[in-house]
Amino acid sequence: MASSLDLMTIFLGLETLSISLYILAGFLREQLKSNESALKYLLLGAFASGFVLYGIALVYGATGTINLRQVAQVVAHGQANSPILLVIGMGLLIVGFGFKVAAVPFHSWAPDVYEGAPTSVTAFMIAGTKAAAFAAFLRILMTALPALQPDWSRVLWVLAVLTMTVGNVTAIAQTNVKRMLAYSSIAHAGYILVALATGTKLGSGGILFYLAAYIFMNLGAFAVIVALARRDDERLNIDDYAGLGLSRPALGAAMAVFMFSLAGIPPTAGFMGKLYIFSAAVQAGYIGLAIIGVANSVVSAYYYLRLTVVMYMSTAPGASVPGQRPAPALGLAVLVAIAGTLLLGLFPSRVLEAALRSVAALLG
Repeated sequence: MASSLDLMTIFLGLETLSISLYILAGFLREQLKSNESALKYLLLGAFASGFVLYGIALVYGATGTINLRQVAQVVAHGQANSPILLVIGMGLLIVGFGFKVAAVPFHSWAPDVYEGAPTSVTAFMIAGTKAAAFAAFLRILMTALPALQPDWSRVLWVLAVLTMTVGNVTAIAQTNVKRMLAYSSIAHAGYILVALATGTKLGSGGILFYLAAYIFMNLGAFAVIVALARRDDERLNIDDYAGLGLSRPALGAAMAVFMFSLAGIPPTAGFMGKLYIFSAAVQAGYIGLAIIGVANSVVSAYYYLRLTVVMYMSTAPGASVPGQRPAPALGLAVLVAIAGTLLLGLFPSRVLEAALRSVAALLG
């Protein structure tokens, strides 16, 4: 999707990804929550796909092409058949991709779907699919519609503020770790929208860096959740993590690192990712948006650090009884995630340079 120069190819790639996720979300057929999440995801996902497809149709009607670079040329030279159709098509694309990345107010499906799906599937949905959808979203806006950047930047500005704020404020009230991370993922979509709203190559490079960091820290957190689960109990309540840092110090330390990174505390990948994103916003003149982003990051630290405090400073009776030893592959996944989270935080320059080169190659 991200390397495509054709709107229909992007749409087909997006739908191929979505259809597989509809099935995976309902993988636990005997559990009502899993069936509910799959059905909800299927219905709302199909609705969002309709917005994307209709948006593509209107862009084609206005420009006579679905090639991204040709669309950009037509728009830049003012040769669109109907500017109104073009703007409406752009709006429909934003709505459709807003659903795919769980941006507010198109996020209502995400918490229930993420909670009901198997934990390993949830990890992939939150990390991998969000990265793919944002890459395609970035590709369309920056390659096909740069001439309309003042228009879509204003829309994304509002979406970014709503997404960051609603995601973080709602996450504070959660007592289920999986649901907390679901709302957290909504907030992180807001941070990425901040960079996307800038419409600059620095912001685009910041998006790619942040997505790489987010994949490591988010998959790592879910790997710990899977490692702690028992056959008859997934242990998803925050109280289930009481004393984890003492009873299982390796997993406790790993979870703490991932929580610090998600909160944006140095020297982790999450801190550097947010630094690049907010720096891009300031350089583009979106100082107010950057300030709101920093304030939201401070708010998010509460619920991330709350889990860390529970792991090391709470001793609820029976909550931290050691479980079975995690599978070697799962332990390796946690180690790789920790390494990626710390290395991107300590040595970010080469990764950012690679991201900027990728942006230059993709966007010309």
